[in-house]
Amino acid sequence: MTNSDNKKILVTKSFLPPLEEYVGYLKQIWSNRWLTNNGPFAQELERKLEEIFDVKHVSFVSNGTIALQLALRALEIKGEVITTPFTFAATTTAIVWEHCTPVFVDIDPNTFRIDASKIEAAITNKTRAIVAVHVYGYPCNVEKIERIAKKHNLKVIYDAAHAFGEKINGKSILQFGDISVMSLHATKLFHTAEGGLIVTKDDQTAEKIERMKNFGYTNHQDEIAELGINAKNSELHASLGLVNLKYLPKIINSRKDRVELYRKLLSKTGLHTVVYEKNIEYNYSYFPVVFKNENELLKVKKALEKENIFPRRYFYPSLNTLPYVTYSPCPISESMAKRVLCLPLYHDLDIKTVRKIVAIIKSKYKTDRSA
Repeated sequence: MTNSDNKKILVTKSFLPPLEEYVGYLKQIWSNRWLTNNGPFAQELERKLEEIFDVKHVSFVSNGTIALQLALRALEIKGEVITTPFTFAATTTAIVWEHCTPVFVDIDPNTFRIDASKIEAAITNKTRAIVAVHVYGYPCNVEKIERIAKKHNLKVIYDAAHAFGEKINGKSILQFGDISVMSLHATKLFHTAEGGLIVTKDDQTAEKIERMKNFGYTNHQDEIAELGINAKNSELHASLGLVNLKYLPKIINSRKDRVELYRKLLSKTGLHTVVYEKNIEYNYSYFPVVFKNENELLKVKKALEKENIFPRRYFYPSLNTLPYVTYSPCPISESMAKRVLCLPLYHDLDIKTVRKIVAIIKSKYKTDRSA
């Protein structure tokens, strides 16, 4: 990494704990030589997360994408899957990879989430599941989605990649649906460098996931019960997660401070940001802003990059336009994807940098003082 790289302000920055704390775990790993294959630290991380989330089963896997693929396989989903076009491409990719057909339902322009009021119109006799995303960590309308799923006998998988630690009315967001999956990638506010989680309340589904992530083996190492894959994660990753867990409240609080400053400084620019709902405990994963048009976004993005500040177009493009899916119009998502920019946000982002970012935006973006 060059000196210029060190000076870059990226859209996010991985939290790293004090090295000596992580080294303490590494010494234990070196001592017992148990590197992977459901080691003690992986098991400890799963148990701690079950307690934190107040859920029955957590499975620690190699990444969030394989978590979603395993979820679809474990629930034996074949056919059409209703999903959102506005999220990271991995959600759609996992559905297609598992030989299912994504059916896109447009989003709510105010919350970025799948518009639950439009889901029923998309259901056909081939529909088998709903894969909804708590995009940016803004929870879906879980109550309405659950009612629709029950009425039509559909499975519900929540992609909660952005929603670690969040609650609705005091209840963990991971307690909803048949399965929730999560990413623990290095870019997430809580991470294991690489990793993912699968959460379910059903005992049989949990047992199936454990077999599938380990080549299909049962508890007897010479017995293979079904088709599986290697989705296990290592002790090196699990131990990093265990160290990072203790810093999570501090990380979330520091991100909240920066989000609140962004919102205050941008309040009269006319830029749209999400209104936070009082019944939800957020983790402040992202800070998206919506411009009037794509040209305004590109102008601001270029001005920021000139100052070595690198926001990201999360999420672009609208996934219903990807080359490996059948196009169906989602005008709100398509418009939003062209106009949304995520500003830098992480635990130790300098407050002066937040003010600088906003000053650059204001200098390039036509403010609407009546907003």
